[in-house]
Amino acid sequence: MEIGLYTFGDVGTDPATGRRIDAPERLTNLIEEIELADQVGLDVFGLGEHHRPNYAISAPAVALAAAARTTKHIRLSSAVSVLSSDDPIRVFQQFATLDGLSGGRAELMVGRGSFIESFPLFGYDLDDYNELFEEKLAMLLAINEGEKLNWPGTKFTPAVNGLGVYPRPVNGKLPVWIAVGGTPQSAVRAGVLGLPLALAIIGGAPRRFKPLADLYRQAAEQAGHADTARVSLNVHGFVGEDSQRAADVFFPAQKQVMDQIGRERGWPPQSRAQYDASIGPEGAMFVGSPAQLTDKILGLKNDLGFDRVCIQMAIGIIDHAEMMKAIEVLGTQVAPALRQAG
Repeated sequence: MEIGLYTFGDVGTDPATGRRIDAPERLTNLIEEIELADQVGLDVFGLGEHHRPNYAISAPAVALAAAARTTKHIRLSSAVSVLSSDDPIRVFQQFATLDGLSGGRAELMVGRGSFIESFPLFGYDLDDYNELFEEKLAMLLAINEGEKLNWPGTKFTPAVNGLGVYPRPVNGKLPVWIAVGGTPQSAVRAGVLGLPLALAIIGGAPRRFKPLADLYRQAAEQAGHADTARVSLNVHGFVGEDSQRAADVFFPAQKQVMDQIGRERGWPPQSRAQYDASIGPEGAMFVGSPAQLTDKILGLKNDLGFDRVCIQMAIGIIDHAEMMKAIEVLGTQVAPALRQAG
């Protein structure tokens, strides 16, 4: 089993200290976090694309490229690239360039995004939300297939007649994952296309995603892709040597972020009681000691059959030293236990 981290590069005020963290500081700290994740043996580090004032990462490939030359083994991924509002040719070129810089360690995770700012920013209409993603994903996969692109053009993509798209990935193709928040049609599409599936579990019981994972595998098998079907769980969480301290460190930052999103979407503020319930054995968040995280992940593996777990530990503003300690614990204690268990 693979285990890794992802983040959006949050900026803002530390709820514990009141200290302001700006984008340059967050990006500098982020590179140190990726380097440590590599050193302690984590498998993957993902950066999500956002276009909001509280996130430092609008161009994941650029930030990942900064870490490419100072890391050796860890895979470097978007998490996610909002393909619907981007140019598939440029997305491919950026990550193929990252692939070359990293010696073949780049991955692309594409999705429609959980926020909508990129659509008006780049001149797209939200009424075309689904069609944009379908057309641009098809074009991206065609680019990934070979050096010369023959593309007929669609409503939202231009025709390309036998032109080369460069550079090419080190190993011929980029790994492309599809991120899904809970839509059955999206899971089926990933299976039919033979692409690995990233399940974003932000709320509710993780076991409720079993039908979605099953649907994905059924679609992959029927399309002849059973051998290449893979599932990643992308979750919120935090780990520490002491379970109570891990919970206490993560709560203020996580609450700050979720309450802000709640104000935008009509959710009530999160209480500590709700948080404590969500970090329990059947809750959505993976917070606690190394043994607690290991047991929770392994307890879900039989039901969901996943191959990778990616944890968003850097949600909101958490002290950099605390984050570095958590990364070390995840890599030196949780990851080896998961690998030993298979």
